[in-house]
Amino acid sequence: MIYLDNAATTKICDRAVHAMEPYLNEMYGNPSGIYNFSKVSKEMVERTRATIASAIHAKPENIFFTSGGTESDNWVLENAARYGRHIITSEIEHHAILNKCENLSKRGMDISYVGTDRMGFVNPYELESHIRKDTALISIMFANNEIGTIQPIKEIGRIAGRRKILFHTDAVQAFGHVPINVHEMNIDMLSASSHKFHGPKGVGFLYIRNPENVESLIFGGGQEKGRRAGTENVAGIVGMGAAVEEAMENLNQRMEREIELRNYLINRVLREIPYVKLNGHMSKRLPGNANFTIAGIDGTSLVILMDNDGICVSAGSACSAGDDSPSHVIRAIGIPDQYIYGTIRLTLCADNTREEIDYTIHRLKENVMQMRSM
Repeated sequence: MIYLDNAATTKICDRAVHAMEPYLNEMYGNPSGIYNFSKVSKEMVERTRATIASAIHAKPENIFFTSGGTESDNWVLENAARYGRHIITSEIEHHAILNKCENLSKRGMDISYVGTDRMGFVNPYELESHIRKDTALISIMFANNEIGTIQPIKEIGRIAGRRKILFHTDAVQAFGHVPINVHEMNIDMLSASSHKFHGPKGVGFLYIRNPENVESLIFGGGQEKGRRAGTENVAGIVGMGAAVEEAMENLNQRMEREIELRNYLINRVLREIPYVKLNGHMSKRLPGNANFTIAGIDGTSLVILMDNDGICVSAGSACSAGDDSPSHVIRAIGIPDQYIYGTIRLTLCADNTREEIDYTIHRLKENVMQMRSM
């Protein structure tokens, strides 16, 4: 199998697996206990908190563990009503943001959806024009999960700071793949999910600059300083910490390798398959992301043909799998209706090889030719 759907999920790294094992069978103490057996679990939870904080240039007390990106996003948006009646987001956000905004809209919140250009970039100055006196929150994703475009986060953060509005970014696709500095970028809240950077599924975190101003989403016990109730997923948190350590240790080298492979893939596809468009910016995109719209084919059918060849790619976001409607991201960047269903996404990691990419391109060309002939 050649796996090229790393935006959907990544393979858990060996370092994370080995770190988790003792906390699955031997060190099973509840971190809330006061005896030494539980203190071991508590110490590892706090060690991971410090590791994550260091990765984004934050303080450990600003990191809160969650079940993943969706919970983190929902937590932020649910709190927005405390500060005003208006939220600004973009048309190409993940459904964890869009569907929660729709829910809030039914409950009386006003939502402004900022469009993008054909590369998928939000214009910070257009975004600023939507700000109102009752704007509670700006939520713009760090990098798009489908087309890979990296947003001008620092500029948006500067605007939010100047206008004294909270700024949240969904960094689920970006954390562990590109450098992030929450202070330099003036990010007030940031969501991330472990399984997107070679950690275990079912665990993530939310960075909150000022946690004293944020209400809990889940009520119960006093875990996470009373902000997020429920016994901690110790093994998952420890595994996430190990994955963060590995990601940060060789971030620049891994980015260089992924960019080299990605550009090789993109250039060959654009050169060797006619009537293909690259979606998103050529360089200001996630290192491993390549998203194409191919005329004369159906993306879902192409995914099945590639799967028959032992190659895993996708027709869009994994969270939208089984949905027959066109991708809201691809529609937002202006792909014409007659081509919109012919979109596929290939997302690689540093473990992929040039040989795998060569075989993928070979099968892609053959399958596209077969589909067009039909």
